Amino acid sequence: MQLLYFGWVRTKVGRDRESLDLPAGVTDVRGLVEHLRARGRGYADALDDLTLVRVAVNQEIAALDQPVKAGDEVALFPPMTGG
Repeated sequence: MQLLYFGWVRTKVGRDRESLDLPAGVTDVRGLVEHLRARGRGYADALDDLTLVRVAVNQEIAALDQPVKAGDEVALFPPMTGG
């Protein structure tokens, strides 16, 4: 699984991307986020308030109950505005 971090999420996590073997028992975005939060303070700070974080799985915006599997690309980023 490839994880991509953008904006202030990247700053708090301290990297822009990483590879991760899908942890046992993680089947959806919510489980993945919970796993990441447990990895350390930067992850916990970045993912503390999920109303401030958007997730995309394989370049499609995803809800917390979206399934994830090995080989997926998961991006975590702040909400964006544009015009």
